[in-house]
Amino acid sequence: MKERTLSIIKPDGVAKGLIGEVLNRFEHAGFQVVAMKMVHMSKKQAEGFYAVHRERPFFESVTDFMSSGPSVVMVLEAENVISRNRELMGATNYKEAAEGTIRREFAMDIEKNVVHGSDSPETAAFEIGYFFNALELVRL
Repeated sequence: MKERTLSIIKPDGVAKGLIGEVLNRFEHAGFQVVAMKMVHMSKKQAEGFYAVHRERPFFESVTDFMSSGPSVVMVLEAENVISRNRELMGATNYKEAAEGTIRREFAMDIEKNVVHGSDSPETAAFEIGYFFNALELVRL
């Protein structure tokens, strides 16, 4: 069954000029982009997106980082896209990510790791709804 996930090319990925590279990898993996836009989150918007992590020690730094510059947010659709996208991105800690993954090749920090992807169908539903309304989601 096809599913959807939210993917973000984070401010470091945008600043490094990796938008095309990341999109290319998604398309070669068979993911369809059904919505996409560039946003520059305010600190408050980043805090809303990461609200589930409010009590975590990294909350301040991740919300500072995610509001530091533009990001590209998109919705990807494919069979098992959540797990397949997480595999393509690589481990959150880029030093532990497998060879050939986006984070292993391009990340320089555990937070500045180029991409974000939803970790479950429930998270994907919240995250997609955070950035996109129903009219923005294309049916392919």
